[in-house]
Amino acid sequence: MAPLSAVEVYIEQFDEPVQTLLANVREAVRSAAPYAEERIGYGMPAYFTGEALVSFTAMKSHIGFCPTAYGISAFAHRLGAYRFSKGAVRFPFSRPLPCGLIREMTACRVRIARAKRAK
Repeated sequence: MAPLSAVEVYIEQFDEPVQTLLANVREAVRSAAPYAEERIGYGMPAYFTGEALVSFTAMKSHIGFCPTAYGISAFAHRLGAYRFSKGAVRFPFSRPLPCGLIREMTACRVRIARAKRAK
């Protein structure tokens, strides 16, 4: 059996319901950014392709998803049901996790990072 990755170790530290949510966020991010480097940054799972794309973390009552300031501003019109700040959005445990939105936000960050590298 292969050793667990740092992100898998991070996820396993939480109780089962939260583990499932974190695993679903991870899957959504990886499906939108399959070639991104996965590592722990600032104590949370983070994804990079030459620059930071997104990161996420579990808090007491929500999943914090951090698609950078651009990721938030590009999707602010769709985040009205959630609390969000300049660089992060809170997905409360009490509501279904919007995996499609997480994929879209991650894909947007991938496109921006590619465009920057192409310049």
